[in-house]
Order: sequence, then structure tokens, then C-alpha cells
Amino acid sequence: MKNNAIKGSALKYFTIHGYEGASLSQIAEEVGMKKQSIYAYFKGKDDLFLQVLRDAKETELSSKLQYFSKVDSKNPEKDLYGFLQLVIDLFQKNEQLKFWLRMSFFPPVHLEKEIEREVIDIEEKIQTILERKFQDWINAKLIVGDAAMTPTFAFLGIVDSIMLELVYGNDEKRLEAKLASSLLDSILERYFKSMIHTKKR
Repeated sequence: MKNNAIKGSALKYFTIHGYEGASLSQIAEEVGMKKQSIYAYFKGKDDLFLQVLRDAKETELSSKLQYFSKVDSKNPEKDLYGFLQLVIDLFQKNEQLKFWLRMSFFPPVHLEKEIEREVIDIEEKIQTILERKFQDWINAKLIVGDAAMTPTFAFLGIVDSIMLELVYGNDEKRLEAKLASSLLDSILERYFKSMIHTKKR
């Protein structure tokens, strides 16, 4: 479909050149049409950009939902480490998500508010999913605690740290260090290992 071909080309140029550097002429030429023909599918550059952005956002959300639908909820420590590795893999290897990550941190000024709403929306959805998981683990007495919100926010702080590294450095050694960081270990110690030790007594 032409619509998808246009978005595919737009993703490429927006990722490489950013919003300002990408032109509708370049995008149209790559898919074998004139610039004016793009307006049959999109209202303009802003509309095209936002649709490409929302597609990328949905790719992130669906990937994370799929991950949590398959994890073994009896092993929270393994599941959370796996989720962090998923985040790294997604944003290093998927072109849509490289674009989404860059634009969520460095949005075009005139679209900043709209992009901020998209970012907040997905963050709230992921938070809700994680909170449910933590509550399931608490209910199953796999971790200690009464409220799921505290460990959820602690874990999301680690996710944010990894996202910052992906945006500003993307250095393999630093990512590996953060994945096995003392901060994550301290959270695991507080919520998981104390319960494991209790069970062993």
C-alpha cells in the first residue's frame, strides 16, 4: 500500500535527518511519486510525522505487551532482567524505535506538546502493566511488600537510566554495567531475596 510505503520512507528520512532535515520531496521521490501526491494520504508533513511516530509507539507497546504475556510469573527476578534486556534490544535494533526514542527526547519544538502526550500515554500504560505484575508477585508471596507502586517506580527508575544511556551514549559496556548495576541488585535484594531467604528458613 502507498500509505505504508510513504511512512516507511518518512521513517528513514526523519530518523536520519530529523524533522527539519527531512523533506516531503525526498520522501515522495523514494516511493516514486510527486510531492503533491502525498497530500492524498496525509494532511502535510506534521500529519505524516505524527503518524510515523504513533506507529513506532504502538510497536514499542505491542512488543512489551507480548513479552509480559509470555513471561513466567513465578520468577520475577528473571522476568525483570529479561524486560531490561528487551528494552535494550528493541531500541538498538528496531529502526522504528530508534526514531521514537530520539523524537521522545528531542521533539520538533512545534510538536513538543503532542509528542509529550504520546510519551506520557505509553509510560502510563507500561506502568499499569508492571504494577499489575508486581501485585501478582506480592499476592503470590514471591516478593515482599504490601503496595505494588513502590517497587514499580523503583524498577522504572532503572528503565529510565537505561533509556538515557541508549539516547546519549549507547555504549555496550555501560549498558551491561547498568543492566547488572548495584541499584538493580539492591532493589532485588529488598523485594525478592529477602522473601527467598525467608522461605529457606
